[in-house]
Amino acid sequence: MITDRIAVDIKVPNQTRYLCLIGHIGENIARTLRHFGGDREKLAYDLNLVLTEAMANAIQHANEGDPTKEVHIEISIAEQRLIIKVFDFGQGFDVDQYIEPRPPLDEHGRGVYIIHTIMDKISYLPTDNGHVLEMVKNLQN
Repeated sequence: MITDRIAVDIKVPNQTRYLCLIGHIGENIARTLRHFGGDREKLAYDLNLVLTEAMANAIQHANEGDPTKEVHIEISIAEQRLIIKVFDFGQGFDVDQYIEPRPPLDEHGRGVYIIHTIMDKISYLPTDNGHVLEMVKNLQN
């Protein structure tokens, strides 16, 4: 069986003006998958949402809006699995506290819940310089 193989490595300044760019990269990846039998437009929407939520969290919370920092994103597809990694330089947090929505639900505090709802697996682990949010989506039918 032939499968799609993609590897994208992106580093952008720690600024929210790059959210749209990163979201569009996710959309374009979804639309170009030759061997994905599901709804490409839904996957495109979901990847845009997941990437912008994860990147916004890294910019605002982990990197504390510091313009001297950057956000590093890796997107890969192999063996029918999409893996997105968002690296930050923050102190970290307990991702499990945000898996379930906590009232009041306003425009803040929903990002991890949304990501968890869309992706099949998420983890937030320490790295040498900060943390990485790893998100996995199975692309099999």
